[in-house]
Amino acid sequence: MTSTAVEHETLSTAQAINRALRDALAEDPTVLVLGEDVGALGGVFRVTDGLTAEFGEDRCFDTPLAEAGIAGFAVGLAMNGMRPVIEMQFDAFAYPAFEQVVSHIAKMRNRTRGRVELPLVIRVPYAGGVGGVEHHSDSSEAYYAHTPGLHVVAPSNPADAYLLLREAIASPDPVVFLEPKKLYWAKGEVAFRAGAEPGIGRAVVRRPGTDATLIAYGPSVPVALEAADAAARDGRSLQVVDVRSIVPFDDATVCAAVESTGRAVVVAEASGFASVASEIAARVSERCFHSLAAPVRRVTGFDIPYPPPKLEHLQLPSVDRILDAVDDLQWEDA
Repeated sequence: MTSTAVEHETLSTAQAINRALRDALAEDPTVLVLGEDVGALGGVFRVTDGLTAEFGEDRCFDTPLAEAGIAGFAVGLAMNGMRPVIEMQFDAFAYPAFEQVVSHIAKMRNRTRGRVELPLVIRVPYAGGVGGVEHHSDSSEAYYAHTPGLHVVAPSNPADAYLLLREAIASPDPVVFLEPKKLYWAKGEVAFRAGAEPGIGRAVVRRPGTDATLIAYGPSVPVALEAADAAARDGRSLQVVDVRSIVPFDDATVCAAVESTGRAVVVAEASGFASVASEIAARVSERCFHSLAAPVRRVTGFDIPYPPPKLEHLQLPSVDRILDAVDDLQWEDA
């Protein structure tokens, strides 16, 4: 990111991502945007709206409905000096591309002893809360986080969506950029300058607190903040940490926050078994053991296929489920 001018604007998350793509396309002729319906239609969520009209069909264009082909095409583009930004239309639509992602995108730098970089971004609209059915509401972050060679980020607000995507596009290594669908229409102030928010690899304390720490990322951050508001009305002070960058993970910020309160709850939409939430709970338990007053709790989706729209409210972490977990943090010893 080369611009240092201070500029602010109120945008939705979808608009912030669109602005990040537009600014990157304008500043760097090697940036390309491609995927299913990202061209004239502007994407099913209109995230790429207007980019083809402004930059032409050579810079933002549609692909066949073939996710493995999209990812493989991006590998070739990146190996030859371009910076492709590819869109997987929905979270679970990306699974056919896994062979390209795991076997080639993630491994190219190591395979070539650092001689070949793959500066590409995989945009994935992910998670639930929009009334979608299976294949449209998956929280697939654990698959990517478990694959060495990938960076994985999940913004929770429009400002982070803009800045993390600009950093992802500028990165010399592949980045999986997870876009919480239910936050596409959430609005907030966006600063279009470097340093307005910490970059990839850094977590942020979104709300201070003294009694317990809620650790969340992506779509679960607003729910955690809502839970902290509710707890405050009952006289309990909850701190909220936004992980932002799943890989690399910011142990220092997360552990400092947990050590300051002595109690922690990890909140995530994905199923809990063998999940990112499980990894966070393990890391906090190992590193903060002597500061913990209670075992680390997790509030996650259940270990089931994603339910139909009428039942998804039971699957997603809620304020009540978070507060129940907080109540279980052995307050009798306080």
